[in-house]
Amino acid sequence: MAKPTLDQWRMFKAVVEHGGFAGASAAVFKSQSTVHHAVQKLEAALQIKLLEVKGRKAFLTESGKLILRRAEFLIEEANKIESVANTLSEGVESTLKIAVDEVFPQPILYQALAKTSELYPLLKIDLIESVLTGANELLNNAVVDLAISSVPIYGISCSKLTDVEFIAVAHKNHPLNKYEEQLSFRDLKQHRQIVVRDSATHTNQDEGWLGADMRWTVSHLRNSIDMVSQNLGYAWLPFDQVAHLINDDTLKVLNLEQGITRPLNLYLMCNDVDRLGPAAQEFKDQLTAIIAAE
Repeated sequence: MAKPTLDQWRMFKAVVEHGGFAGASAAVFKSQSTVHHAVQKLEAALQIKLLEVKGRKAFLTESGKLILRRAEFLIEEANKIESVANTLSEGVESTLKIAVDEVFPQPILYQALAKTSELYPLLKIDLIESVLTGANELLNNAVVDLAISSVPIYGISCSKLTDVEFIAVAHKNHPLNKYEEQLSFRDLKQHRQIVVRDSATHTNQDEGWLGADMRWTVSHLRNSIDMVSQNLGYAWLPFDQVAHLINDDTLKVLNLEQGITRPLNLYLMCNDVDRLGPAAQEFKDQLTAIIAAE
């Protein structure tokens, strides 16, 4: 007896997803009789009943439910293999799409992009700045090829890149810098904090200690830096992005009892490393090498 084919599995899955043979026929661009015959051959090969037809609707049997779960994994893996093959056959990708958390050190990012572009001068770079889980959402929705985020996604290719040190700062003339004693969190609650909003559309998470009663929430890290520099509040900011403002005495590090600094780990992620094109692989390697040499 002939073994089930991948096309038969796909047609079976389409029948389930579209509730019947008519909908499946339109979805897979096959005649209704072809889809019906494929499911019959599948059932004959497996010697079990997968579907029960009631009127124009098709319903999974208990055995069908179990088989479908396994079939979905098989189809997903087959799609990945086909995608990898397409990438290899097409050669270098025309566009590299990357989501990067705004706290990632920009000199490292720009250096990796420049080195990648030297090897692939016709490559288009689509860089999307994000905050917190914004990069994760873009990766999950297949909007980008790579994501740099502080929130790791488990079950995919995910490796730690580096960590960024955040430091509590305020303008040199801010009232918090007039205290003679070390500042407690109770002291901080009496003043406005600037925090950065998560750029993902389906979450409601902000960046920073959220104990402040007075709080301004902004969408970009640069807005937070500007506001703190104009003495509009205090914030925890990446040290490497405000070091020059501390050095020229625009900002001062808050003298806290605890938590003056805190590290934030950053991760490089992609859904499937085997599906990355050569330019994406090169960028990934360049980024890792530059950080290792730091």
